[in-house]
Amino acid sequence: MIRILAVGKLKDARLAGLAADFAQRIRPWSDLEIVELKDQGPEREAAAMLARLGPPSGHGLTIALDERGATATSHELSALLGAHGSLTFLIGGPDGLGPAARARADRILSLSPLTFTHETARFLLLEQIYRGLAILRGHPYHRD
Repeated sequence: MIRILAVGKLKDARLAGLAADFAQRIRPWSDLEIVELKDQGPEREAAAMLARLGPPSGHGLTIALDERGATATSHELSALLGAHGSLTFLIGGPDGLGPAARARADRILSLSPLTFTHETARFLLLEQIYRGLAILRGHPYHRD
């Protein structure tokens, strides 16, 4: 199971379409849940994320997306996807991810040292999840 807790809705129709396309591609290979949380500032957003996560009790890996996090290759993300039965990704809103959400995460990952909108981050994450699952399955989407 892959779960994405993301602040805000995808307002840009083009990004929403791309995100929906990759979500559809992912679903035959993995259960996918995308939970959109209300944009209400980093602290309140983090509290909402923590309420959705529940206590850290071995229910999989929680990964916070933050530009200051560690970088990973597509193959490294693929290995994470293959090694854990359940992953939850946290995407903050326009003001970033609250400190409480970052502290609760098992890992902090950066999609890039560049800064992206939270909408772009969601699309990029979905593309990379699809790419990682394709790598695990030897699907030709990813070419080395």
